[in-house]
Amino acid sequence: MNEDHHTETIAAIATPPGRGGVGIVRVSGPQAAKIAKAILKTVPPIKTAFFSKFYSENDEVLDEGIALFFQNPHSFTGEDVLELQGHGGPIILDSLLKQVIHLGARLARPGEFSERAFLNDKIDLTQAEAVADLIDAATEQAAKSAVRSLCGEFSQKIKLLVEEVIHLRMYVEAAIDFPEEEIDFLADKFIAETLNKIIAELAEIRKSAKQGAILREGMTVVIAGKPNVGKSSLLNALSGIEAAIVSQIAGTTRDVLKEKINIDGMPLHIIDTAGLRESEDVIEQEGIKRAKQAIAQADEILLLMDATENNLSINESLATYFKGLSYDLAKVTVIKNKIDKTKFTAGIKTENDFLVIYLSAKEKIGLALLKEHLKEKVGYQAEAEGIFMARRRHLEALTIAANHLQQGRKQLTEYKAGDFLAEELRLTQQALNEITGEFTNEDLLTRIFSSFCIGK
Repeated sequence: MNEDHHTETIAAIATPPGRGGVGIVRVSGPQAAKIAKAILKTVPPIKTAFFSKFYSENDEVLDEGIALFFQNPHSFTGEDVLELQGHGGPIILDSLLKQVIHLGARLARPGEFSERAFLNDKIDLTQAEAVADLIDAATEQAAKSAVRSLCGEFSQKIKLLVEEVIHLRMYVEAAIDFPEEEIDFLADKFIAETLNKIIAELAEIRKSAKQGAILREGMTVVIAGKPNVGKSSLLNALSGIEAAIVSQIAGTTRDVLKEKINIDGMPLHIIDTAGLRESEDVIEQEGIKRAKQAIAQADEILLLMDATENNLSINESLATYFKGLSYDLAKVTVIKNKIDKTKFTAGIKTENDFLVIYLSAKEKIGLALLKEHLKEKVGYQAEAEGIFMARRRHLEALTIAANHLQQGRKQLTEYKAGDFLAEELRLTQQALNEITGEFTNEDLLTRIFSSFCIGK
């Protein structure tokens, strides 16, 4: 990580682009007080709203508004921070930012304010990520979860777990280092009981983190099947708008159509694909190619079949329409559509080891069953308490930690290998510390903060 964060002063417009009632220019670094004195003709009282005119180098009034000054280390970044809150016109804000840069600041990189807060130990890495997640939250539940992470709930759970791992690791390593005590520490119930307790606690954290990851990233659901089985009708029914053209003509959808919706706060990325069939049409061929790519990357695949037809079984449909595709059978849910034209009623059945949902997309019959199924598939609970925002990297680190703990338990119970147990505990600790940033690398930090918006 670049060490110039202690010496350079950075600045950026902290409000969204465009016109608004209020616009904010944020400054952080050792030159903040000097810049304040030049623009305001004084340094504002610390942590006090100070009304003033904003001056250019030629004493021309650029704007007027509220100035806030925070002295290090009592600021978000841990440095001297100046905020100039003026009118939200793009020209005004741009002129003010140019003046700040002229006085010695440089334009901040995306996420650099949050990065400095992390580097100056004001927040840990999960809290820094929660800043961006709170801004990007698409649902009320996602916003609540991001706030929990920002307040440190996720971090605290990880830190407490790390403390337990360290305590057990010290106990194991001490027993290895002092064999003259003649204690069969591997037979000590304390080790096995503590290890099992840590494994159980990690499982609970992973469960909450998975919920948080769903809230942040959503679930990608692909609607697939042969032409004219009602894929576009299902997309329209789920999204609540006429997002796709519905026609009796087979092959109407020739590209991948995407809609983002939410079910009780759970974000869903619904993808309607071109009907899978052999075609000589070049455009339709490209649509089928994109459909296959979407199927391979989906979190859930809805295989639509026409309930009025009985010419193909489920397995035959999979073999016919998904030929040559790499996909997980566990991700496939079969939808028998158009039950309004049959004697079937809405419901969920098991056929040939596949879950089958009978519904009518056009008449919106049985749609609630599908929505509940999608929530159950990922274990989503709309009103679950204690969920904190999580990212894929958090889930990966938690999985790695869980695998090391399981391997450690195996070393303890099957091989009686205390030194290998100690090593698995060390690797568990390392994986957990990557979540909060206690153990991390520069490349990871660069990737994380570069995804933030400028001004945060």
